[in-house]
Amino acid sequence: MAMRIVASRPDPAILGLPWDTPLEGWPDDVVVPLPRGLSRHVVRIVRLGERVYAVKETQDDIAFREYRMLRDLQRLGMPSVVPQGVVTGREAPDGTELPAALVTRHLQFSLPYRSLFSRGMTTEHVPVLIDAIVVLLVRLHLAGFFWGDVSLSNVLFRRNAGEFAAYLVDAETGELHEAVSERMRDYDITVGCENIFAELMDLSASGAVQHPIDGFAIISHLRERYEALWSELTDLEEFGADEMWRIERRVERLNDLGFDVDELDIVTDLGGDTIRIQPKVVDLGHHAREVQALTGMSVEENQARRLLNDLAAFTAHFDLGREDRHLVASKWMHEIFEPIMAMIPPDATGKLEPAEVFHEILEHRWYLSERAGHEVGIHETARDYIDRYLTARPDEAITGEE
Repeated sequence: MAMRIVASRPDPAILGLPWDTPLEGWPDDVVVPLPRGLSRHVVRIVRLGERVYAVKETQDDIAFREYRMLRDLQRLGMPSVVPQGVVTGREAPDGTELPAALVTRHLQFSLPYRSLFSRGMTTEHVPVLIDAIVVLLVRLHLAGFFWGDVSLSNVLFRRNAGEFAAYLVDAETGELHEAVSERMRDYDITVGCENIFAELMDLSASGAVQHPIDGFAIISHLRERYEALWSELTDLEEFGADEMWRIERRVERLNDLGFDVDELDIVTDLGGDTIRIQPKVVDLGHHAREVQALTGMSVEENQARRLLNDLAAFTAHFDLGREDRHLVASKWMHEIFEPIMAMIPPDATGKLEPAEVFHEILEHRWYLSERAGHEVGIHETARDYIDRYLTARPDEAITGEE
């Protein structure tokens, strides 16, 4: 049987992996000791040159289906791992057939939920993880994706200015539709509540957290936050013709949540006395797109808010409000952001993403200033934070075995 590789932007180095050996037996010089989530499949993380990939053994048809589903999600701009390829026709030296393999790119600075708790996260932070799952689930449903297996184990988390952003890892059970029905949405929420409840109880029983987790309160939180966000993004709003300001107010509320309104359905009655509005196309990333346009940096949404707030403070401090915003952003990058990033020792650059480091420094500045009784300079704060805290953190770009 001939081995076959179907790949997106193929990496020739993939051919050099020991495909004639089951994943469980891949040697240490191939496998990277990155933390990985729970999976019903055998999964290994490998490094090829400067790139890191996740390899999952599964059946041929399932591998191809998930590969194509992940490609579709990428085209839709959904937060998910990037598919690299599918390997089929694998054989051991004795002729034994081996499972197909799905290859995806490793998501840098991402961690499975169990690893977050081993890095100091506490019971109090669980609702923040659930909020990240809710945002992911709502975005997927708006895009027409029915997940079918919502769980913490099927997600990777990236830090997002004190919160988290969730990325879909396992699309094996997913389906794309023109629209996700209310019944399908309810199914996803119900399955998610059951899976997450079981995962949290298992986490609590394992001793990974010091205090017990109230699973019932968490799943209630999930349902409530999902319904609130879904309603804000999709509900029909009706008002009189003398309240046209409510159109702008609705858009502003969505922007405050981090969503851009790409399409708004506005309907008036025959007399023009009543207006009905309903968002039709919304997309998360309002602040992140603004930061990218001003600085060229690609960051998470909450990180973008922090960067924009500091840029606004910088603008006010130097009375640059009348200057071109792109020029002010360039000055801020040159005088604030880039010098701070240059302070980080080379062996500490894998601790956190640059935007997350900056967020941590801003938080640290608040504590230092409160303790000192006066505002501490940002560069002085950065040096203190890097020396005392950042260098002591475990790497989150490429981490060791837990």
